[in-house]
Amino acid sequence: MPRMVSLPSRLFLLTSLLIGALGGPAALGQTYPDRTVTIVVASAAGALTDVLTRAVAQGLSDAWKQSVIVENRGGAGYSIAAQSVMRAEHDGLTLLAAETAFYSIQPHLYAADKLTYSAEKDFVPVSGYGNIPMALIVNPTLPVNSVGDLIALAKAKPGSITFGTAGVGTALHVAALEFDKLAGVKTTTVHYRGAAPALTDVTAGHINAVIMGPSVALSSVRDGKLKMLAVGSAHGVPQFPGVPAIAETVPGYEAGVSFGLFAATGTPPDIVKKINADVQKIVGDPAFQKKYLDPLAVQPISGSSDAFTDYLHKESVRWGEVIRSANVKLE
Repeated sequence: MPRMVSLPSRLFLLTSLLIGALGGPAALGQTYPDRTVTIVVASAAGALTDVLTRAVAQGLSDAWKQSVIVENRGGAGYSIAAQSVMRAEHDGLTLLAAETAFYSIQPHLYAADKLTYSAEKDFVPVSGYGNIPMALIVNPTLPVNSVGDLIALAKAKPGSITFGTAGVGTALHVAALEFDKLAGVKTTTVHYRGAAPALTDVTAGHINAVIMGPSVALSSVRDGKLKMLAVGSAHGVPQFPGVPAIAETVPGYEAGVSFGLFAATGTPPDIVKKINADVQKIVGDPAFQKKYLDPLAVQPISGSSDAFTDYLHKESVRWGEVIRSANVKLE
């Protein structure tokens, strides 16, 4: 004989199912965010990561009708910002904004026990929003007018060409290492405490060259104080007509700085998907691109969170090979 279920029991069961449905992942995505969102930026105020993140944050605030606060927590690589996000609730209300080197370069520079987190295990890539191809910039007194000229000079005088970096293991450093590896040359890296002093010494003629994001060098290039030989994208970019890609001379070479949002692992997938979709609407808007991206030669990064993750994994493999072949390690 079938067991009868009392009316109160049925009501309890229906109520439980309804609460479960309303509180499920899809519902979380639909109601997110129901309060202020904080984006922790792993750079100082005024850096390109900060500038782009604030522009995206404003767009998100307008779309969500919620406050989006940007906090700058640069220092110790990306560690201070990353730990801050890990300590917060994993609910999508605290996000990390960083250069993608956080995920694709930094892990290869340290022994596994030297970092207090794993970018791949402790964070979920949410959305990329911009990539700026690096540029090969030289002092005009260097007797070269092309990447081919530079390679020929480097081969004729091994170690004589000096490349400035922003420090050991930085994007500028590994970009120079990749150039050496793929071009089959030996140059000398000179490390500085940041890209700005490296560029200053290239301008002054104390060192020969630098591979870096070109935005801060554009005025000096226009004034003839610096010479831009090529860019690190797979092809030339619209903002620099007539400037070739390094890859046209050095097949496979590609170097850029990308920026994106990350969430702590455990953040509900539907929230990650919603943030991605809303960021993509912002960076895909021609008006946003014209105002924030085009003047800095930043190219938008499009795609889902899964596509962003795949991109980062491929970047991690590529930079890992460069770093291992150069035997670069940080303590």
